[in-house]
Amino acid sequence: MSTSESDASASQRIDASVQAELNRLRESIDNIDAAVVHMLAERFKATQQVGRLKADHQLPPADPARETRQITRLRQLAQSANLDPAFAEKLLNFIIAEVIRHHERIAEEAGNGSAGGNGSATAAEA
Repeated sequence: MSTSESDASASQRIDASVQAELNRLRESIDNIDAAVVHMLAERFKATQQVGRLKADHQLPPADPARETRQITRLRQLAQSANLDPAFAEKLLNFIIAEVIRHHERIAEEAGNGSAGGNGSATAAEA
């Protein structure tokens, strides 16, 4: 039995009111996911600008002090929002790594040699 067949079979056994509530909640989740993707896109547009500014002024792609401040801040925000701070930190570190990768690429393209950096990820722009 395929996953869709199994899902269809399960939905036939679910009370209509429960299915309606499940659908409503899933629609809300889908909307939130779309908003998260759009917010990340906006965030990366801003970090690309930071990367270009850093490359233009031969600044390193990473800023460990900023990273530490951002992680502390995000953990506090997560805790106040009843989100696991460790999860929030992992998410931020994932984003930071991508930002640094972008900054290193921008620096390489600018040819200023600062792309080698120390390779550490930072929340300076993340």
